[in-house]
Amino acid sequence: MIKHALFVRLEAKPGKEKAVADFLAAGAAMADQEATTPIWFALQLTPTTFGIFDAFADEAGRQAHLNGDIAKALMAKADELLASPFTVEAIDVIAMKNKPA
Repeated sequence: MIKHALFVRLEAKPGKEKAVADFLAAGAAMADQEATTPIWFALQLTPTTFGIFDAFADEAGRQAHLNGDIAKALMAKADELLASPFTVEAIDVIAMKNKPA
């Protein structure tokens, strides 16, 4: 059962919007390799604002993700791609529905 999640907000530097979108799209392959990250979304909220939503069964999974390859890649690219430091919000999941369309 999914109980924990993260929401990461990213603001692209002017002219770097496509690079941020491409970076996030590539992140799906990395998320696929994380056994403790069953849910992962890359989002575009506005033309320059992006987000990552991911969810986990337990706190250990959330911590593993925070210390994993996606987080390391994001930290390595942040200065190049982002207008301001990204924010990370830890979220508790109250309820969910996950059914393929």
